Amino acid sequence: MTETASITNRLLLVNKPPGWTSFDVVNKLRKILGIKKIGHAGTLDPLATGLLIVCTGKMTQRIAELTGLDKEYTGTLILGQSTPSHDRETPVTEVHDITHIKNEEILAAATTLTGEIEQIPPAHSAIKIKGKRAYKLARAGQIPQLKPRRVQVHTFEITGINLPEVHFRVVCSKGTYIRSLVRDLGAKLGTGAHLAALCRTRIGEYRLEDAKPISAFQ
Repeated sequence: MTETASITNRLLLVNKPPGWTSFDVVNKLRKILGIKKIGHAGTLDPLATGLLIVCTGKMTQRIAELTGLDKEYTGTLILGQSTPSHDRETPVTEVHDITHIKNEEILAAATTLTGEIEQIPPAHSAIKIKGKRAYKLARAGQIPQLKPRRVQVHTFEITGINLPEVHFRVVCSKGTYIRSLVRDLGAKLGTGAHLAALCRTRIGEYRLEDAKPISAFQ
């Protein structure tokens, strides 16, 4: 059995590096492995890292199923600073005083953002509006009109506070935008916030510790 044949019809657990889009990972593996039928199960933003499930061959039939699984993330947000993209992709445009914010207020705000909630996706997202990606409209200076969607946030745990940095862990349903969660936390505290770092640690039963770097497939 050839190396390529042995990796066809498989689920590949990849540790996505920062700066790569999910499509970059798929395209790179397509070239490395020489496999035409290949796709990923759940997009990660370019600045995010962590678990990306890549399906090859017949396993691409499971993409919809895998995309629908709950996901777990760990990350860091910056309180008191807002950006248009709600992460480090765009520069800080608003700065607010946070010296009055108490740890208990941050914990309480996170609690209000758990359960079934309505969430407006970020303007800088890949959602299509009349055939155009929202982020392309946003970069062109237009304001995409995005409708709120219902998502399930099972856990929004604050794991550390060292202002302006706040560290967290989130377990959520398909379609949840962590950038929007961070934005909404900043809004509830009246200080604004943006996402500084994000890592996906789990998709359903699949875990980051079992994933391999892209270099391992070369």
